[in-house]
Amino acid sequence: MKYKDYYELLGLERAASQDDIKRSYRKLARKYHPDVSKLDDAEERFKELGEAYEVLKDPEKRAAYDRLGSDWRNGQDFQPPPNWDEGFEFRGAGGQSGMHGEPHDFNDFFGSMFGDARAQHGQHARHRPFEARGEDHHAKVLIDLEDAYRGAQRSISLQVPVVDAQGHVALESRTLDVTIPKGIREGQHLRLAGQGGPGTTPENAGDLYLEIGFREHPRFRVDGRDVSIELPVAPWEAALGAPIAVPTPDGTVEMTVPAGSAGGRRLRLRGKGIPANPPGDLYVVLNIVLPPADNESSKAAYEAMRLAFNFDPRAHFYG
Repeated sequence: MKYKDYYELLGLERAASQDDIKRSYRKLARKYHPDVSKLDDAEERFKELGEAYEVLKDPEKRAAYDRLGSDWRNGQDFQPPPNWDEGFEFRGAGGQSGMHGEPHDFNDFFGSMFGDARAQHGQHARHRPFEARGEDHHAKVLIDLEDAYRGAQRSISLQVPVVDAQGHVALESRTLDVTIPKGIREGQHLRLAGQGGPGTTPENAGDLYLEIGFREHPRFRVDGRDVSIELPVAPWEAALGAPIAVPTPDGTVEMTVPAGSAGGRRLRLRGKGIPANPPGDLYVVLNIVLPPADNESSKAAYEAMRLAFNFDPRAHFYG
């Protein structure tokens, strides 16, 4: 997928006002309209302009796009950074349409940034009558894995795009106190009643839905309710078996490594994954760590092992 520099396509600086964006689009759209322009690439240029304008004219999409930073270049290979939309508050409109209500016919870059993300965040959006409540809003927030094991009270900060008096898009922050329930999983949503868009009365305010993600953990990996950890063991612990203390997100538990275990073996601690009904499991992957041969004593020990074992690690390697 290639990066699209929407500002460059419209001939604008990133500090351009919303009025600047509208004027530039109208000027260039007239120039490259397929019914007017004689250029061979007029239709493609016209589509690119429409895509750029669709993003930059909308303060929410523009603010989200600007989050990617200014280091990317037009046409550069690109993948959206992980959790690029963390803490960004979206309005509740799910799905996307073109400038005149038609479905988009835009490239993968546009779809990956604004089609998939907005549709995902908009899955709770509701159609309401004219006098109804405010829009539902959505945001993705990251929590620690330990919070899912124990539950927690946390303060979260969200960024909301606004247009200032000069027509520039800025981000306002707001902080909310949130209860993280024990057992919540990645991808689940928390509903904060009345914290979405304003309604005709305070009682008619929309709701805010928080999509839960987990921060990257230095030890643990998560797959649904299951959690895994790579555990270092000594060669003799793997060969002879040994009781070992295993860290979990909710404290340490004792586990016996069976004798004759090979590196990479997965051992299951039933029910030690994310709490649920039923709870997930914790998988311990054994990583055999060799002690260094960094002195005469340790070198002699390795030499004794070489003489004691009739062992060829490549006996079946060559077929």
